[in-house]
Amino acid sequence: MRIMLNHRILSRFSERLRTRTEGHHEWLEASDWDVERIADAIGETDVYIGSQLTEDDARRARRLRLVHVVGAGYDGIPLGALGPDVIVANTHHHGRSIAEHVLMCVLMLSRRVLAADQELRAGRWRNVAVDATLPFGDTLRGRRVGVIGFGETGTEIGRLCQAVGLGVRAVRRDPSAPLPDDLRPDWVGGTDRLPELLADSDIVVVTVPLGPATRGLIGAAELAAMGRHALLVNVARGPVVQEEALCEALSAGTIAGAALDVWWAGPPHAPSRLPFHTLPNVVMTPHNSGHTEETFADRATEIAANITRLANGSPLTHVVRGAEMAR
Repeated sequence: MRIMLNHRILSRFSERLRTRTEGHHEWLEASDWDVERIADAIGETDVYIGSQLTEDDARRARRLRLVHVVGAGYDGIPLGALGPDVIVANTHHHGRSIAEHVLMCVLMLSRRVLAADQELRAGRWRNVAVDATLPFGDTLRGRRVGVIGFGETGTEIGRLCQAVGLGVRAVRRDPSAPLPDDLRPDWVGGTDRLPELLADSDIVVVTVPLGPATRGLIGAAELAAMGRHALLVNVARGPVVQEEALCEALSAGTIAGAALDVWWAGPPHAPSRLPFHTLPNVVMTPHNSGHTEETFADRATEIAANITRLANGSPLTHVVRGAEMAR
């Protein structure tokens, strides 16, 4: 088969992809190609590995059998423009990496890490021993985290938070879905219990995929329901949270702080048109919460296994759009 790899991060694992894919295939490493070169080659490509595909290229891909997304979200793939026999699959393996990032950010906000770092770099030695106006930091044990979305990422966040003494509660589309044996949340409810979760949590973590039902899910009313001492962490997609409402809530002290790994715009544009970068109660990261070597090594291994299954005529794993779904 002819396989096009068009993903800058996964291209660093191209050797693993090649060596763990059975059979003799032609590999096109296209992450540095211009759009014209990709358009010229995709018509004779059997497998496309990447997270973005234009509608024009999807229609040109006459021989395409599989689009393998490098991650969980496939909103960058125009499903309607693909041929009826094209399978789309995704991959995960980012849950633990994102969970550790969430815990790190919560600790940074709870202990004023960003402010203390900036003050000390500026020559100001400021802690509660020398400044009686400075509030104490918070420990995690006994606080409550509410997770919106309880899939791979959400359950890993719950597991890690539980291990450090946080109480865990969550909302998800199917609250009856089974949970890992070692995860013991206070409760798991349907999305109708979102107001209860917001009011009952010290930390709210957003992990749901972006779609019509989740776009703008967290707005001014939801932020106000969280309370002035609550923290918001968004590792889902930027537009799940209303941009203006969040900036206003952080500026006004409606909530205590936020950690944002996902945004409303991407490079080369600024992550937001609003001044989040001026706010002292925000931890900003460039959508890298899942960017660990373990995440992408495991993704490469799984994608290689799926390509082998395709070549052998075996069922694929993590199919989000099968040939029968497109008809």
